[in-house]
Amino acid sequence: MQRPFLARKILALFLTTLLMPTTVSAVQILKYSDHEPLGGMRTSFIKDVFFAEIEKESQGRLKVDAHWNSELARSYDALGVVKEGTVADMAIVVPEYTPKEFPLQQIFKSFPVGPTGARQVEFFRKAYATIPAFQAEVARQNVVNLFLATGYPVAFFSTKPLNKLDDITGQKWRSASFWHQDFLKNSGAIPVSMPWGEGIYDALKAGSLDGLMVNVDSGYELNVHKTAPNVLISKDLWLGHVYLLVMNKDTWNKLADEDKQAIQRAASKAYQTLGSVMDSSFDSMVGELAHNGVKIRQLSSTEVAHWESATQYQQVQEKWVKEQESKGVKEAGPTMDKVTALLKESMK
Repeated sequence: MQRPFLARKILALFLTTLLMPTTVSAVQILKYSDHEPLGGMRTSFIKDVFFAEIEKESQGRLKVDAHWNSELARSYDALGVVKEGTVADMAIVVPEYTPKEFPLQQIFKSFPVGPTGARQVEFFRKAYATIPAFQAEVARQNVVNLFLATGYPVAFFSTKPLNKLDDITGQKWRSASFWHQDFLKNSGAIPVSMPWGEGIYDALKAGSLDGLMVNVDSGYELNVHKTAPNVLISKDLWLGHVYLLVMNKDTWNKLADEDKQAIQRAASKAYQTLGSVMDSSFDSMVGELAHNGVKIRQLSSTEVAHWESATQYQQVQEKWVKEQESKGVKEAGPTMDKVTALLKESMK
């Protein structure tokens, strides 16, 4: 006899529950810009590891809307775009492309030899964490650094047989870095500056360019080895290339503390595997080049030391420091000393 009453009570309870206001955490979409296409080691790692960890650590509150291959901004425009913060909330910024804004961060590429893999990752993390001048340069641009990605070692791609690095003497070699152009000149080569792209491939094919000094993955991706199939490599040949994954400072400041902490945890977790991923990817590239008939050889430690000496990099650094100090960059000398000490420590 009590069943109708009980049924009405259950129905009322159900309707009350259904109509109660629910609290749903809002999802914040962060728009990201990258100048490189998705598919390389760095871009894939950022998407599949770092961004995935951000979503996981924030329990889905943060999601990244990633745009690749300069869809939102070219590499040289990325800092200005993320600094302004309308087109993109986050972006990859390369200090080498913005020397006016980041004069001191040009120091990283001034060394011919350095660490690789996990040790390279640790070096950059320590440099940005312990050298105030780098922190100040970033802060002045209205951005916050979230993650540091790094590049592969330098390789020498030659159109002619390359038995040793001394063979570059008198030849025309291209490098984008002003540091590396001085290294090539001091080593007896004729440095050539030309835009990155198919023109390099054509110049190598035509014989107007003898070789390319570049990070091994860039040469590989441009298929330089098809016209310059003689390659010398070493994991100790330092490129010093760093990619700053930064966020607009105003966007960062508006994030809840729990979301800021989630991003920091995501970066910490990503760093744990970045070095090993870089090493395995490097080995895979070298293996594929060899499989495709490229004459690729690892330099011995003696050969690397000979190259380091031939570049006369310390004199090049001293000249650069004087030039920067004459322009009012007073921290050039002290910062160079700090980076030198940190690099030596990382190589032990």
